[in-house]
This record gives sequence, structure tokens and C-alpha cells, in this order.
Amino acid sequence: MRKLLAGVYKFKTEIFPSRQELFTELSSAQNPRILFITCSDSRIDPNLVTQAAPGDLFIIRNAGNIVPPHERHAGGTTAAIEYAVSALKVKHVVVCGHTDCGAIKGAMAPEDLGELPHTSDWLGHTLAAVATVRARHGGIRGEHLSELTEENVALQLRHLQTHPSVAAAIASHALELHGWIYDIGHGDIRCYDERERAWRSVEDVYREQPELAAEITAGLPGHGEP
Repeated sequence: MRKLLAGVYKFKTEIFPSRQELFTELSSAQNPRILFITCSDSRIDPNLVTQAAPGDLFIIRNAGNIVPPHERHAGGTTAAIEYAVSALKVKHVVVCGHTDCGAIKGAMAPEDLGELPHTSDWLGHTLAAVATVRARHGGIRGEHLSELTEENVALQLRHLQTHPSVAAAIASHALELHGWIYDIGHGDIRCYDERERAWRSVEDVYREQPELAAEITAGLPGHGEP
């Protein structure tokens, strides 16, 4: 807690004054262009990884970067997606998983979640990804963690498209979806190439889309100005 309070003091006395103009602008409105859905894991900092400024990202975080399929009963994730797409008019949605994900480990071994009933229920939204990996290998083991992490991101992208606000925005060419996986130990981002149904480096996926790359991956080599 002492470190946290020291950080607050530094922000108030050093960071905030140096960016006063930005915070004054943000004090009355927000206009993010990207909805960033990622895991609650403490090792992921979306603004640090993307070098985004305050106001750039509308962020949803939960265990396993999960997007429940749309249903009439509204949950927090569903409401936040609707608000980002329909009210804020974001142009892109990124679903970002990560290496060594505890939620995905839990999905692989639900029998170990006996004392976490709500977590177990929540991870039910990964079942199709688990079934896919299990069918490929005749079972699922620790060595399949990376593959399941990928399948989960792809599944959540499909879940996103069941949300009416997302479906409508995609149909009107006002929204694009992106699947990412962040490698904690190496600082790399891999992206889902839907056309190829393969995972590739962020540089390869966006190299031929300079305007999009500048918007989503500001600062990466060869992607234009941040």
C-alpha cells in the first residue's frame, strides 16, 4: 500500500501537471476509438503494452478475457460492450489473451476449481475452445495451454458477433474485430489472421495496413506515426 500511495503522490505532483492540457480535455468527455477486452491478470497493463494515452482505450477486464454470448439478461461485460459500440462508437475491438493465463489453466482442469464456484461457472464460456483442443489431441494437457489460449481468443471473437450492437456495426462497416495474445516474458504480441485462420506477429498482420497499424499499434516499426 505504501508503494501505491507514493505512486498517487508522484502522479499528482509530477505526471498530472506535465499533462494538464490532456486531462483538462478529458475532464468533460471521452472519445476512445478502441475497445480493449483483456484479462484481469495483474501482469497485463493495456496502456503500457500499447503505449496508449489516457482516453485512447475503453477497457473491459475479467478472468480469461471472456465475452459471454449475448442474452437478454445483461451482465457488466455485455453492458460495457454495448456502451462502447453504440454510444462511444469505437472503431475497433481487441480481445487480448496472454501467456500463462490462470483462467485458461482453470478451464483445462475444472475439477481443481471446487472452492471457486463462480469462477467455474464463468469459465463455462470457454467450453467450446476446450472441446476443440481436446478433440484435436484426444485429451487436454498442460502442453496445450498456448493452443487453448489461442482458441479461447478466437471463440470470444465469435461470441462478440452475437451482440446486436456489434453485429450491426460490423454490417455497416463501422467496426473491426481483432484477436491478440500478449507474451508476458518476451513482450511480443501475436495476432489472429482470420483470413488465414492462423496466428502471426503483430508486424506481419498489420504491415500492409499502415493506417490501421498506426491507429492500433502506434509506435511499432514500419507502422507510421504514433
